[in-house]
Amino acid sequence: MIGFVFVFIIAFALIGLANYYLARRIHGGFSALFPKLPFWPFLAAFILLSLSIPLGFIKTALPSFLGSFFGAVFGYWLGIFIYLLIFTLLSDGVVLILRACRSTLLEKAVYKAVSLAVVLLLTLSVSIYGFINARQIDIVHYDVTLEGKTDISDMNIVLLSDLHLGAVGSEARLPAIVDEINAQKPDLVLIAGDFFDTDYRSISNPEAAMAEFKRIESTYGIYTCLGNHDAGETLGEMLKFLEGCGIHALNEQSAVIDRRLILVGRLDTSPIGEMGGMERGELSSFFSRHDERMPVIVLDHNPKNINEYGREADLILSGHTHEGQIFPANIITELLYSVDHGYYRQSAESPQVIVTSGIGYWGMPMRVGTDSELVTIKISSRN
Repeated sequence: MIGFVFVFIIAFALIGLANYYLARRIHGGFSALFPKLPFWPFLAAFILLSLSIPLGFIKTALPSFLGSFFGAVFGYWLGIFIYLLIFTLLSDGVVLILRACRSTLLEKAVYKAVSLAVVLLLTLSVSIYGFINARQIDIVHYDVTLEGKTDISDMNIVLLSDLHLGAVGSEARLPAIVDEINAQKPDLVLIAGDFFDTDYRSISNPEAAMAEFKRIESTYGIYTCLGNHDAGETLGEMLKFLEGCGIHALNEQSAVIDRRLILVGRLDTSPIGEMGGMERGELSSFFSRHDERMPVIVLDHNPKNINEYGREADLILSGHTHEGQIFPANIITELLYSVDHGYYRQSAESPQVIVTSGIGYWGMPMRVGTDSELVTIKISSRN
């Protein structure tokens, strides 16, 4: 706990410094045209915006109206802040180049005003695109062939992950998400973790959300595993919610689907908070393959775990990465994971892997360079 508080303080201090830097730079651009413009209104605005970030993290501890307000400000400002910082730093990089070239352009007040206008226009354009793009749902399809297994190509499997229910705008998107799921006419719906956004209390209307999930039409039901955000002191309420929705949570458990498919659900390796006494163990501690011809699908939220599996699994389904969610974070996730999005197989002896970028988002309701997606999977056999 002490370590977490220390990291939080350091992070907030860095965010505060970044906001001061932005206030100073933006004021400098405006003051080039309006020399008597005071600095303090810019500083005050950025201080208030920077405060929204820690308050957004603790929104469930605040009165409901304040929690909703700061949660929304946190979500939208975080995305804008990131791109405003990136473009401002790039602008200062151009300044350094011009200084090295001894350009006289820097001496002109109009340069500061124009560079500020470019930074603000780019930030606004990318942010609006990101907010709109995050609400769109791409339908992605994978055909998977398994050697010597029971053919289940007639079973339409729909995969999604990272709903982050309780995040900004997540509940408003539920009707469209459920409509898209049902439009795929699923036989089996699988959710690869991070159903919730860390705290069950962040859901403003659980009853309405539950009613939406009950609309999902699936021949063999809906199954999920728990992700790193599906943990903490409200885990019990989360599990009750899933049960009320008719969603089966597989917590180090397996289920046989239509006597043709084995589904395994794993606990996350790095939960944010307690897991109610549940612990992740070895796969062999609760699962043994009693029918070699029956395909085994494993729901394991974090794709960093894929190297744990061998012949006992045929297909691993994961999420977690969001594929970085926004550029340039997608470059980082691509470097950190063997696969941060899409199809992957290390070798002919390894299970096949599909990692979805997720249908929701964490923190900011924004996607740049990535898409919110719903995945359909057909599994056939080669004998």
